[in-house]
Parts: sequence; structure tokens; C-alpha cells
Amino acid sequence: MATEEESKPLNYIPEVVLKKRRNNEEWAIRRKLQLEERVKRLKSDNFFIKKPDQFIREYRDRELDLVQMKQRGKRKRQALETPESRLLFVIRIGGKRDMHPKTRKVLYSLRLRKTFSGVFVKANEAIMEHLQKVEPYVTYGYPNLKSVKDLIYKKGVAKLDKERVPLTDNNVIDQTLGQHGIICIEDIVNEIATVGPHFKKVSNFLCPFNLNKPEKTLQGKKRRFKDGGDSGNRENQINELIIKMN
Repeated sequence: MATEEESKPLNYIPEVVLKKRRNNEEWAIRRKLQLEERVKRLKSDNFFIKKPDQFIREYRDRELDLVQMKQRGKRKRQALETPESRLLFVIRIGGKRDMHPKTRKVLYSLRLRKTFSGVFVKANEAIMEHLQKVEPYVTYGYPNLKSVKDLIYKKGVAKLDKERVPLTDNNVIDQTLGQHGIICIEDIVNEIATVGPHFKKVSNFLCPFNLNKPEKTLQGKKRRFKDGGDSGNRENQINELIIKMN
């Protein structure tokens, strides 16, 4: 004979409540793992707390960077005389804590948000002025047809509806640039290499190129290329660097 407790019906728990409990339990587990990871990170040798003098030093470095950027902007620039200088490939090679926000803004206007990213630009007065201001953080030069083709074929990625899309389907190119007579990847190469009439449309269609870090770390702001360093204009020798970073 069943006892009174055995005959009592089980309480019904709505599915919504059960789901909420499961979510809470999963959240608690994730939170625990996050806290454990944070504690592990705090205990690691890589973690350090900045001292006041370090904040002061970084602030002074940024202010010095702003002063130097303004001084570079006042330097007399050489006129663009050679036809090859119409097309430039610019690579960002440095710039972190010691960079002033105004310097970073110029780099961002060139679409160089990350170190070792590169973009094609059409050389004109405004571009040369920007490059001069951020010279310690970039290197640039005149890419040849082979470099243009290798970059676009190997590392070319399009920006479509704010998403990165590999250049593996000519339909994507046709849909976006077909109205300008550019329907395939070879048309993109030609438009960039010749600095054609739709160069700006095509260069904006291409995302900045994510390049490989070279074996020999670039020295950034220490010295200009013509003085034995890495920054600034390296003219045709940019092609050697592209081969190393592509």
C-alpha cells in the first residue's frame, strides 16, 4: 500500500523557469572560468602595474610626438616629378603608446589602423602632406605591376556591407564595381597599377592589406630609410619589402 508521501503528485515546473535556471548555471560557470583566468593573468610574469613616472613619461612622449609632427608638416616637400610616383604603397610600421591622438588620426585617415597593414594611395599634395606628418610610423614607395598583382591576388579582401569578403568570386566585384567597367580581379589590378579614373572607388573597395611581420623587425621612428633606417620613402625598394611581407 502506497504511503501518503508516495501518492502525492510531483510539482510542475514551467519550462521557462527550467530554462532560466540552466542559463543562470551556465553563466555562473562562465563567470567562474573568467575569474580564474583573470587571477592566473594577474599572477603571470607578463602582468605589471604602471608606476606614476611611467604615465608621466608616456604623456611627455605623446606631447613630443605632436610637436615633431607639426615640425615635419612645415618641412618643404619635394615636388612629385616622376610618373612612377603617381602610385604609392604605404605600410604602417609602428606607433603605440608614444603616439599622440592627432598622429593616430592622420594614420586612421589613411586607413592604417594596425601595424603591418598596407594601402594603395594616389600620390598628390594632400597625401604627401599626411605621409610627411606620420613619417616615423610608415614606409612607402612605388610598387611595380608584379607587387600590385601579388598583393591583390594573395591578400586582397573586399569590403562589402561592412564585412570582409575574399576576392574569390568575380560576381562580388561585378555587383559592386561593374557600373565602372570593373568586373573581375584582373580589372582591379589594372585600375590600381595604372591609377585609373576609378582608382579611389577600387582602393576603397579593397580592405587594407594585412601583411606578415618581417623577420627583421622594422625600426619605426628611429631613422629614415635614406639614413639607414626603415621609415619614410624607399622609392622602388618598397617592392623588396612587399616580397618579404606578402
